[in-house]
Amino acid sequence: MRLTKQTNYAVRMLMYCAANGDKLSRIPEIARAYGVSELFLFKILQPLTKAGIIQTVRGRNGGVRLPKPASEITLFDVVRVTEDSFAMAECFEAGEVECPLVDSCGLNAALRKALNAFFDVLQQYTIDDLVKARPQIGFLLGLEIAPIAQQPAA
Repeated sequence: MRLTKQTNYAVRMLMYCAANGDKLSRIPEIARAYGVSELFLFKILQPLTKAGIIQTVRGRNGGVRLPKPASEITLFDVVRVTEDSFAMAECFEAGEVECPLVDSCGLNAALRKALNAFFDVLQQYTIDDLVKARPQIGFLLGLEIAPIAQQPAA
């Protein structure tokens, strides 16, 4: 299974907002930090906003922010709203299936079990976990100045 670019950058956008603390994050700044187009981020923003995963503040000084703590937003929450399909095989898809074994095949059950295990792991990780795993994330994203290394006392 491969997640889409939309999901990848949705997680990155949320990480940026989490690393930015209580301040509003602006799409141009996020786009610049990740080297991606603003238009692409605006497209990703729509399903995240609709699902209540990100909040938009309109106006001249507007931007985006997390509506709840990053520790309450799981990777599963993001994947669920940004991925169109989790069909790993034809038998997962709605509608007519050409396989004559669709109702008695062990592959369907095995793939469904694997997909559920994937979802279970995603539910165990939050945006906060990802941000805390990188202590210098604020610096790496251009949100703060590089910490000055302390010189040993002479």
